[in-house]
Amino acid sequence: MPAPRTTPADRPPLGLRERKKIKTRQAIRGATYALIEEQGYDATTIEQIADRAEVSPSTVFRYFPTKEDIVITDERDPVMLEELRARPQGESWADTLRHVMRKALDLSLAEEPGVTRLRTRLGVEVPAVRARMNESTAATGLLLREALAERSGLDPDGLELRVFAMSVMGGLMEAAHYWAETGHRDDIRDLVDRALDVLEHGLPTGKP
Repeated sequence: MPAPRTTPADRPPLGLRERKKIKTRQAIRGATYALIEEQGYDATTIEQIADRAEVSPSTVFRYFPTKEDIVITDERDPVMLEELRARPQGESWADTLRHVMRKALDLSLAEEPGVTRLRTRLGVEVPAVRARMNESTAATGLLLREALAERSGLDPDGLELRVFAMSVMGGLMEAAHYWAETGHRDDIRDLVDRALDVLEHGLPTGKP
């Protein structure tokens, strides 16, 4: 019999040490985004970030190895993977992914809409951020493979699941890039739905 799934409500409350770590990470990220908005990405240094966050540069590096990591770090990945694992077994993969992605986007847009837009814009405009984002996408794709393997019973290292997981991640990244390139004009949730439609149904019929 599989072990019962845990939910956030099942976990013990965080201790003081963990709460301090979360507060420090949030201060560093907030300082970084504020400075980038004020003076641009290239002009923003780790020393300035540390000063604004009221920590030492070594503390910044302890939490984030590079400036790019501060920008692209998304701490919701584990939460979203739990959401995916908790979906009904009989649900189609398309409906599962739509539910999980919409929940993730709703959280991001509700809590920090400006940061979500800034992060996607930097991913288009700054080569170093885009490169680090590609690495992060590959790492998240591996987690997605493992979660999908649990649901499907397929080999997480098999070709089919590898191709599927990275196709999903690539589609989501392109939706984010498109959103930024078009000035965040559209609703990102609609763009993600369109990306998943392509993966589910293939390309739309072209004009005759």
